[in-house]
Amino acid sequence: MMRFLIDNSLPPRMAEGLRSAGHDALHVRDLDLSTADDEAVFAAAAQHNRVIIAQDTDFGTMLATRGQSRPSVVLFRCRSKSVGALLPLLLANLPAASEDLQAGSVAVLEDTRIRIRRLPITGDKDDR
Repeated sequence: MMRFLIDNSLPPRMAEGLRSAGHDALHVRDLDLSTADDEAVFAAAAQHNRVIIAQDTDFGTMLATRGQSRPSVVLFRCRSKSVGALLPLLLANLPAASEDLQAGSVAVLEDTRIRIRRLPITGDKDDR
């Protein structure tokens, strides 16, 4: 089981789907952060030890510029933006990514591959 915080770039149904799969998942709305900026979402995820799930690349940029190793972030870079397509993709890749996400990583899920970079971002790549 992993702990997730779903950004506003994805609907609350993503959190519901992850909970149905046995994970602890909250949407930013559950924490009254639906109008919060990325900084507040980032801080809440770090405080509550949750992995951010988003389609917004700002979180990866924030981690890169800060040199921090938490919170981990999962970014979707897929053609389809629907929960019906993204949730199965995430669930299929979690077994391979969970150790890295728990250690501190950015995982980019694309239609046909996953790229994982351990945090802090230093310039070394670990693409899978």
